[in-house]
Amino acid sequence: MLTSLLLSVVAALTTIAGGAFVIQNLQNRTLWLRSFVAFGAGFLLAAGLIAMVPHAFAELGKTAGLLVLAGYLVTHMFEHALVPHFHFGEETHSDSAGLNRRTFLSATTGMTVHSYFDGVAIGSGFIIDESMGWLLFLAIVLHKLPDGFTIASLSLASRQSKRTSLIAVTILGVGTVAGTLSISLISNLATAALAVSAGVSIHVAATDLMPEVNRERNIRWSLLFFAGVAAFYLSDMLIHSLQH
Repeated sequence: MLTSLLLSVVAALTTIAGGAFVIQNLQNRTLWLRSFVAFGAGFLLAAGLIAMVPHAFAELGKTAGLLVLAGYLVTHMFEHALVPHFHFGEETHSDSAGLNRRTFLSATTGMTVHSYFDGVAIGSGFIIDESMGWLLFLAIVLHKLPDGFTIASLSLASRQSKRTSLIAVTILGVGTVAGTLSISLISNLATAALAVSAGVSIHVAATDLMPEVNRERNIRWSLLFFAGVAAFYLSDMLIHSLQH
């Protein structure tokens, strides 16, 4: 429990760091964002399909499919159905493009829900198997920088203050820690929570991150995506070989 909580704090701080890239207007921030989005998309998608989904089906049978789908649909509802304008990446539009305080608040709510399940994934992973916990932590922390980057840039694009932007990314970070803490207190639901988190992870990787990779016409981002998939597979093999 202590390890998973500490790692969720690290993930939360990474989210805040992503927001700081935008708030402080650091140079080369777009390059950092694209790199983490592309690599993280591959790593997270592989984590969901290679580690999380198979374990959930092995333990829960067909029920796992319903829970994975529920995680996907809940994420879509909060991030897209309830938000008129939202995508991962740097927001540069003005209010005339539909970005206003309501959009910002709705997007923050949606991102906080997905951050909460990121924390649930870390906590449930460690409850089920320590190696899975580490792998899921790596998968999640890789997209935490883009999370903070996205919500902070959306906040600034909707003409919120830097202070409000920092509060927003901090809320996302708190959501991750809250998710880990909550599943640690009800550990008997870890496998079910892992299944729901798998749906969330697949949504984030395939529906949120991949469109940002695909809209760039430079092959380097696609290569980084495939590198992320390979990195997860190799990490999984390495961790299991060290255990035996």
